[in-house]
Amino acid sequence: MRNVPTILHLDMDAFFASVEQASKPSLRGKAVVVGGLGPRGVVATASYEARVFGVHSAMPMGQARRLAPNAAYLVPRFGLYRSISEQVMGLLRGLSPLVEPLSLDEAFVDLEAGEVAWDAGSARLAGERLRADIRAVTGLSGSVGLAASKMLAKIASEQAKPDGLVLIEPGTERSMLGPMSVRILPGVGPATGDHLRRAGITTVDEIAEAGEDELVRLLGKAHGHALYAMALAHDERPVVAERETKSVSVEDTYDVDIHDRLRVGLEVQRLADRCVRRLRGAGLSGRTIVLKVRRYDFSTLTRSETLRGPTDDPAVVREAAARLLDSVDTTGGVRLLGVGVSGLADYTQEDLFAQAAAGEGAAAFAAEEEVAEPVAEQEVVAERRWPAGHDVRHAEYGHGWVQGSGLGRVTVRFETPGAVGPGRVRTFRVEDPELEPAEPLPLVPGISVDGVRM
Repeated sequence: MRNVPTILHLDMDAFFASVEQASKPSLRGKAVVVGGLGPRGVVATASYEARVFGVHSAMPMGQARRLAPNAAYLVPRFGLYRSISEQVMGLLRGLSPLVEPLSLDEAFVDLEAGEVAWDAGSARLAGERLRADIRAVTGLSGSVGLAASKMLAKIASEQAKPDGLVLIEPGTERSMLGPMSVRILPGVGPATGDHLRRAGITTVDEIAEAGEDELVRLLGKAHGHALYAMALAHDERPVVAERETKSVSVEDTYDVDIHDRLRVGLEVQRLADRCVRRLRGAGLSGRTIVLKVRRYDFSTLTRSETLRGPTDDPAVVREAAARLLDSVDTTGGVRLLGVGVSGLADYTQEDLFAQAAAGEGAAAFAAEEEVAEPVAEQEVVAERRWPAGHDVRHAEYGHGWVQGSGLGRVTVRFETPGAVGPGRVRTFRVEDPELEPAEPLPLVPGISVDGVRM
């Protein structure tokens, strides 16, 4: 482990919710919750104002509504979040060639590899400059942790939240970690934490005092050794610029259980096609097809089939997923379905027999799609969807966002990111020809959502 705090961890503050507040002046300083708004939706991100009421990520949306009934509940705009994430990651890559993204809003950076930091003073300067650059380009805040290892840098960024910077001086790690809860260490979740608590271990100091042999006895060899090393502040993991993708998958949770076996089959086919589009978009193929089914009683089943060679053919993936579905009893109803591909490669070696077998099924499915297509189009025309929080434009009133819709009406607040105060509200018929979906506006004037200066 190095002896200078030149590993940086950036964590954007309440990222999805902060983007929504930045783009909607009327929501600044208000409780905002982003996630799935259906009966089975979950919270993706809650603003700090919403967290005061106990709302947090991964919480069922129904529970969040009970805790914060007056919060703004919005459907995610992932396209916008990805664009802003790319702006932030671009700033990180300007600091070092070694940037390890963990998610859209979180990454490690090796400042020493970029020769922008060599001691505590230069590391702090680089961290403060990064925070200022992020605010200038995106209008958002991020918290920065600096330390001599990845584990400690991440702990430091948690301590820095929101909108701060914490640097852990080398040599002070043990005294800083000692009184902290065991849950601060990576890999210690609720179950492991409870197991340690029952053994009388609640702090990091107590982990170190227990000794390596006792931890191995309690948790097993691998976990015990790793946890003891972390309690001593030992972490030799390097910042890795490219993280290998192990699988590609998609899944949907349904507001109401699906009981119709035919519809379940059609949903699996649709998910297979989406999975292949994502696979091809990444320039990958895979050998193992995986089906995931969560039934009415919350039991989750997975089935997999390995092909002779990697494929990115939608017909092959559809047929394999259909065969896997044949082995699953869905009589009681299905609440979630997923299709994935693993055993990835960057080339294809099609199984001709699998393709031939898939041919008839693919043709039949294509025919069903052709028949169903006009009906789907009629439904779209007859009932336009206006997701809460998404951007719209009106021929007379200009740019705005959807506050809510129902009973044939949609309510829109007309405001833009650069506005000083809240915008005016208007309600329209859902089929109003002058109202149409729109692309998000830049959060910062003069800088587009893809980071280009205008």
